[in-house]
Amino acid sequence: MSRSVVETVLGALVLIGAFVFLIFSYTTADQGNVSGYRVSADFSNIGGLKVGDDVEVSGVKVGQVADIQLDPKTYLASVTMEVRDNVALPDDTTALISSQSLLGGKYLSLEPGGSADILKDGGKISYTQAPQNLEELLGKFIFSVQQDKGKAAGSGGDGAVQSPNPVGAAASP
Repeated sequence: MSRSVVETVLGALVLIGAFVFLIFSYTTADQGNVSGYRVSADFSNIGGLKVGDDVEVSGVKVGQVADIQLDPKTYLASVTMEVRDNVALPDDTTALISSQSLLGGKYLSLEPGGSADILKDGGKISYTQAPQNLEELLGKFIFSVQQDKGKAAGSGGDGAVQSPNPVGAAASP
């Protein structure tokens, strides 16, 4: 009987520890909503960008992706982002989707332009760049290397230079 009491107490301690860890990780994860103004941008491909991903300027988080919709008229992905009120973006800002690492994870990078006019709430970023498709780039690279090897093999391939007169043949005077 005393063994089951000890196991119950240890189980309760483990559950309490897990709950404390969950609360700690939630409060320090910096996943809270950003309050600010909303701007949108249209992309031909969002390449895995999700709602809640970071919006950064010069590597500093200034907001997050709030919504992603397909525009039924243009068939472009319309990305709405929420940017902090203290960040004033010029109306010629460029939005591009970048990878955090080779293993995945995307974020929206904003590169402010030099215009004196500032984007307002509900404004639209006109200049966008879709992410590079790593698989497509690797495929093109591998295919071009194989083509180059095929061309080299078809032109003699062994690199030997053949003389116009074979060895042992008499040269005509």
